[in-house]
Amino acid sequence: ELAALKAAAVAAGVTLAPEQVRLLPVIPNPGKLICVGLNYKTHVAETKRADSEHPSLFLRFNDSLAAHGETVLRPAFSERFDWEGELAFVIGKGGRHIAGYACFNDVSVRDWQRHTHQFTPGKNFPGTGPFGPVLVTRDEVPDVTKLQLQTRLNGTVVQNASVGDLIFDIPTIVAYISRFTPLSPGDVIATGTPGGVGDRREPPLYMKEGDVVEVEITDLGILRNPIGVAA
Repeated sequence: ELAALKAAAVAAGVTLAPEQVRLLPVIPNPGKLICVGLNYKTHVAETKRADSEHPSLFLRFNDSLAAHGETVLRPAFSERFDWEGELAFVIGKGGRHIAGYACFNDVSVRDWQRHTHQFTPGKNFPGTGPFGPVLVTRDEVPDVTKLQLQTRLNGTVVQNASVGDLIFDIPTIVAYISRFTPLSPGDVIATGTPGGVGDRREPPLYMKEGDVVEVEITDLGILRNPIGVAA
């Protein structure tokens, strides 16, 4: 069924060169955009936080999303602008199946993230959540746990991990979230970042104007974004 739909879309579509189009986030306006924090042992270790019995969750607003190629703007009043390469997935039929996967960068304004114990302020600056470049449907990913995630800053690898290293895997995340809120087709869940964030390095390393950050996941493409500064 899915293969037939893809074939029909290709047959009816128009071919365009990349420079002829302006990409949007994979899902520009999800009904729910839920992020999982502290979901790789390496990241839990570098943050020096205790293990948790349950997934740590926070929400992003839709206007915090950005597209592949879009300039991500650091707020001028913060220097602590950090990357978080992640695998995201989109909810499909019935609110429990997976429609597909994409790269995500949960860019964080670390000082604002730590104003209190709530993450929300540092995770919701406009256009700081690149999501793309494309949605790869579930049938094209035989085993999501075999995917390798890599984040690069100006070509230098800063994160490198297997998606199979998630503490809470995708079925567990979906089951847990579904216990307290219904999931619907088009909802987006970002699964968390591995160790290697800039804020936990010695000395810390943050993104600045002119940098380029890339998140690459096996078979899902490369999500690439230049960094600028907000006026």
